[in-house]
Amino acid sequence: MMVLYRRIIVVSLLLTLVVVVFGAYVRLADAGLGCPDWPGCYGKLTPTQAAEQIHEAWRADPYGPVSMPKAWKEMIHRYLASGLGLLIIAIAAIAWRARGQAGAAPVAAGALVGVVVFQGLLGMWTVTLLLKPAIVTAHLLGGMTVLGLLAWLALRAYRVPRVMVSPGTRVLAWAAFTALVVQIALGGWVSTNYAALACTDFPTCHGSWWPNADYANAFHVVRELGMTPEGELLSLEALTAIHWMHRIGALIAGGLLFALAWGLSRRAATRPVGVLLLGAVVLQLMIGVANVIFSLPLWLAAAHNAGAALLVLVMVGVSWRLSGASPVEAAARTHGERPMSFSPPWQA
Repeated sequence: MMVLYRRIIVVSLLLTLVVVVFGAYVRLADAGLGCPDWPGCYGKLTPTQAAEQIHEAWRADPYGPVSMPKAWKEMIHRYLASGLGLLIIAIAAIAWRARGQAGAAPVAAGALVGVVVFQGLLGMWTVTLLLKPAIVTAHLLGGMTVLGLLAWLALRAYRVPRVMVSPGTRVLAWAAFTALVVQIALGGWVSTNYAALACTDFPTCHGSWWPNADYANAFHVVRELGMTPEGELLSLEALTAIHWMHRIGALIAGGLLFALAWGLSRRAATRPVGVLLLGAVVLQLMIGVANVIFSLPLWLAAAHNAGAALLVLVMVGVSWRLSGASPVEAAARTHGERPMSFSPPWQA
């Protein structure tokens, strides 16, 4: 049973990566409303069955969000996400049946089902609420959460060994992970507000190290796409603020991740994950810069999303690898004390 459990987790992990990256491609290709209802396409199972309605919408607005190619992109994403949901339900069912065996994590698997259900609701609201930035960004974060939880389940199922590190290293790891999550949220906010080209030069923005920006309207959560809370068009200054904060976030998150990777690469026990993290950070920074220099080609923009997903996977692996007991904690446990731990509660 555990062999099947591990295989389904790996398949689900790979499929989640595909769903996250393809979802970004759908959004960047302006196909998020390719089928303007949910869960079907004009109430049909496939765009082919809804061809008459799709062509009618396209003839009414050839430059609008509905067309046959866009409808297929949107529905393929939904098919993949539905298949992933079924696999995750299977993971939870097997985990509960095998709950007495080493490597099973029934509570985490059950929580993952809850996350997937909420992620499905966010997918529905993305369409029915017409791509509101807050909903679309939350949908991106939900996908990354599913990816991270599956990675953790895989590490647990395969019983990957952990190493002992100092509390300071753990604190740095969690600070870097937190900064990464914030940076992904900022990146999602850039993408969902179409602010990726608000600054077309690099490393400055509009030729300035601190460009003229409207931060007050840039980060209002409850508003329509492209609008201020008062219903006015979002200004270039607001889009500049969104873009510039993402660059500042990249400096902070990149610095913390680089410091962690450098420290890990200097120890034999953690050198592999340190080198992997360093490579993932450098790759993601290069893709981000290239998106600005080459004016956001679709494939490169989707690759930037894939780079963020790779960083999530690597950081989950780093967090797992570093969650072994330190010598001080091991001694405390030997004497029956309860030491302070920087590991997340579910790893205790």
